[in-house]
Amino acid sequence: MLALENVSWTAADGEEILRNISLEVPDGKMTVITGPNGGGKTSLAKLIAGLINPTEGKILLDGTDITGWDMTERARHGISYAFQQPVRFKGLTVRDLLETSAEKKLDSAEVCGYLGEVGLCAEEYIDRVVDDSLSGGEGKRIEIATVLARKNVKLRVFDEPEAGIDLWSFTNLIEVFQRLKNKGGEALLVISHQERILEIADRIVVVDDGKIRIAGDRQEVLPRLLAQEKAARCPKEEERSCSK
Repeated sequence: MLALENVSWTAADGEEILRNISLEVPDGKMTVITGPNGGGKTSLAKLIAGLINPTEGKILLDGTDITGWDMTERARHGISYAFQQPVRFKGLTVRDLLETSAEKKLDSAEVCGYLGEVGLCAEEYIDRVVDDSLSGGEGKRIEIATVLARKNVKLRVFDEPEAGIDLWSFTNLIEVFQRLKNKGGEALLVISHQERILEIADRIVVVDDGKIRIAGDRQEVLPRLLAQEKAARCPKEEERSCSK
């Protein structure tokens, strides 16, 4: 289990982005972090991955203090992270990237399996170079495939995985998350605004203005969020008709 204890983070310009965050991401569960843009969600994901370190507080993995560990060390100990904006790797093919993530050679069937899970045809992509020739959506799906190829993972972190992918691939992505949930054991953390992703969460955490506003089981939190969204869409003069 991952736990954050009273974590805060201040950016280099002095702006306090996260304030006194305490959060548990339990094993075998899917936790979705949501909230308004600019609220601190991606910064929180980067703290967990080790891209940035907290100004205050601790981050624990199975009781071990990993606060000072960088991204590489955290990856070695089972934290896998998919960036909001996929990283490009000149000279590396999709196969190279998947094999690096899996830490072994992969046969064509295995490569096809990982790419198929994110809606890509292996024959078309297996030898493609992971550079700017890929569209944003293609890069996103390939990065998700590399996260799926990782073994011995304790926590998989996805930062807005739906960004830049089409509806068919998004439906496929929902199925991927369902399969990961059904495997059990691993913790799954997703940053997302999408209602369909919120609907399959076990736990939902709302981050706004650098703080946790709401946290709890999906059955408790999601109806509150949907009610708030509906109220925000309905002008007061139309409140009666919107409530029908």
